[in-house]
Amino acid sequence: MKKTKQGQTETPQPQAGRRNFIKNAGLGGAAIAASSFAAPAVLSQNGPIRWRLQTYSGAPLGAHVIKPQIEAFNAAANGEMEIELYYADQLVPTSELFRSLQNGTIDAVQSDDATMASPVDVSVFGGYFPFSTRYSLDLPVLFDRYGLNEIWAEAYGEVDGVEWLSAGAWDPLHIFTKEPINSLADMEGKRVFGVPTAGRFLSRYGLVPVTVPWDDVEVALQTGELDGVAWCGFTEAYEVGWADICNYALSNNVTGAWCGSYFANSDSWAKVPDHLKQLFRSTIDQSHYYRQVWYWGGEADLRVNGEKLELTTIPAEEWDQVVKDAEEFWEEIAETSERTRRVVDTFREYNALMEKAGIPYRYS
Repeated sequence: MKKTKQGQTETPQPQAGRRNFIKNAGLGGAAIAASSFAAPAVLSQNGPIRWRLQTYSGAPLGAHVIKPQIEAFNAAANGEMEIELYYADQLVPTSELFRSLQNGTIDAVQSDDATMASPVDVSVFGGYFPFSTRYSLDLPVLFDRYGLNEIWAEAYGEVDGVEWLSAGAWDPLHIFTKEPINSLADMEGKRVFGVPTAGRFLSRYGLVPVTVPWDDVEVALQTGELDGVAWCGFTEAYEVGWADICNYALSNNVTGAWCGSYFANSDSWAKVPDHLKQLFRSTIDQSHYYRQVWYWGGEADLRVNGEKLELTTIPAEEWDQVVKDAEEFWEEIAETSERTRRVVDTFREYNALMEKAGIPYRYS
């Protein structure tokens, strides 16, 4: 969503071809039968199960965040099942991933809840929820040991047609811009491509969240439609080429890890034999581990050795106010439902324990 000066929002229109695809691939049987994108394949005596999975990421990033997993699964499935991987917006616009997954246009999705417009209350925590984590390892611990797995399963259990499978951590959130940010005042009016929840929070400091298709971000930066990105960490900015266009990186990070998940269409998932379900879950875990190592090492190396971006910092006395404002933002979200209250309380409990634990869990 793009904010105008009056506070209104403008929704960019997806390309006509994508709209036509959605129209043709909906529940109207005749249209989809004639389409080259046939309905999701089911278990057949004549061949393997075939799935189409679309990720939120473009191809350069997807080569790391999901392609190794899909290749490993296809090899280990031994001809019983094959997953076709599609990158951002290749089949459907990212904002329509949930609807397309639910109606069976696609079989599986890798994305954060907020970016794919999941109609559940916990979707606000997908992507970057301000200051909810300090390090990437915080996120899987919150899911596996502090009950977020059960809360997410509960939330998606109330929605027909979609199975939530697993959540994992990606990179921390930094802001990369063509002009420097050295104070909160420097954020005023800067148009950035970013994830929904973090953009909503940062807009209170004048940052303007703008939504464009992932593959269009580079051109939008070059033409001036965008002033920067608030979407990722250093590793991704370098990997996908945004560091070649942006000049500055804000060292203050808004949260320690992006929260992304895997989802499956319920009918497609039900038709997969148990041993292949376990294989898929195991390769998801493998993907989570791969990203932990790739991002953790990449972030440190590029901050020290990267030569494309000049580091800037908002002074501590100003940034402390941002951290304080996040507490208010957390409470606003907690008041939206009983379940969001439980998630926020979990974040508070976990972070309080980490602070008491001290080094190496928290340094300050």
